[in-house]
Amino acid sequence: MSGGDDYTPQSGDTSFDVTSYELELSYRVRTNRLEGRAVLDCVAVVATRSVALDLIGLRVGRVRVDGDARTRFEQGARKVRVALPRLVAAGEAFSIEVTYTGSPRPRASRWGTIGFEELDDGALVASQPIGAPTWFPCNDRPDDRATYRISVTTDDPYTVAATGVASAPERAGGGRSTWAFTCDVPMATYLAAVHIGRYQRTALGRATLVRPPALAARAHDAFASVPSILACFEDFFGPYPQEECTIVVTSDDLEIPLEAQGLVVFGANHLDAPSARLVPHELAHQWFGNSVGVANWRDIWLNEGFACYAEWIWSEASGGPSADELARRHHAHLAGLPQDLVLADPGPDLMFDDRVYKRGALTLHALRLTVGDAAFRALIRAWTRTHRHGLVETADFVARVEEETGSSQAPLLTAWLEQPALPLLPAPRR
Repeated sequence: MSGGDDYTPQSGDTSFDVTSYELELSYRVRTNRLEGRAVLDCVAVVATRSVALDLIGLRVGRVRVDGDARTRFEQGARKVRVALPRLVAAGEAFSIEVTYTGSPRPRASRWGTIGFEELDDGALVASQPIGAPTWFPCNDRPDDRATYRISVTTDDPYTVAATGVASAPERAGGGRSTWAFTCDVPMATYLAAVHIGRYQRTALGRATLVRPPALAARAHDAFASVPSILACFEDFFGPYPQEECTIVVTSDDLEIPLEAQGLVVFGANHLDAPSARLVPHELAHQWFGNSVGVANWRDIWLNEGFACYAEWIWSEASGGPSADELARRHHAHLAGLPQDLVLADPGPDLMFDDRVYKRGALTLHALRLTVGDAAFRALIRAWTRTHRHGLVETADFVARVEEETGSSQAPLLTAWLEQPALPLLPAPRR
């Protein structure tokens, strides 16, 4: 058993991959009580006699490997170490069933508290980067993508929104209902999410808006542009890559909105005009981060730089400041900040630093100014098409740039991605 990503070495186990998760959850809102059953279909990467699952704050009752009730396991503060009943060869499939209970809560991390969070009247999940183990046992690595089946039984009149295509809720008896979701698009553990509240669902073009009745008018106004944003991004980035587009608005204020697979959650405090730029940012993650996903957290700029640049694209398309104007404004701001960040490997403490977002967007704008608008658009569409629902690293992007433009942009990209000093932006194209 060995840890996963360099930035999160205590999470994940590289000796095996999970191909699918089946999560059966029962949640009591009033008492914040969760009962779960998880079935993980797995494949050994190397020959192994044991594997480690990530699980935090919840107590395991039973573990079975391939249905064997004699399976031995040992639960620690962060890991559940499972003894396999035999030596499993590399490439061999096996399944793990885990039942567990507890009162889930977010975990403390260097990036703040993340994971399953009890709200004033409901619950939400915001897992990036290592919050998934607060609500289900998993192999918590960004490069281990799987399909999901999630069912949540909870009290009426609460509504559940989650990653995946929703089925009609079914009565479960005792004043409860079961909500089921299927996600056949492979996703990372941090992108799985469940949101529970007294919500109503309404159509918003091709998207679905899930919000409290009291916020109906404000939420509709705040997200009225979503159909136009999606159309703009499909023109620039290529077809929308997810099965669903669900926007959840909670009754609680949230520190930041956060994307999940085919789903975005916003707080009640994000319905004002200053928060409008966050809408295109989070929607863009459905292409960059959720479809084209990073294999390693050090390449986070491929998620956040693209999403930030998408804000500028939408601004220009919707009659606001142009992408070039915003780029030069943010470049001037970054020039006054410390030049101690390497974009392609910022380190775990700085992976969510705003300079990663803005410098990532500036890198893309510098490339656009260098190769021209038509070549840049073709490059971005090729990037999303070639790596749709796949894993990428910075080196993949550099190679794609050369392949699509027919010329090496190594000097420009090396300066922006691998050197801490902030390069100058090229002159605007006429």
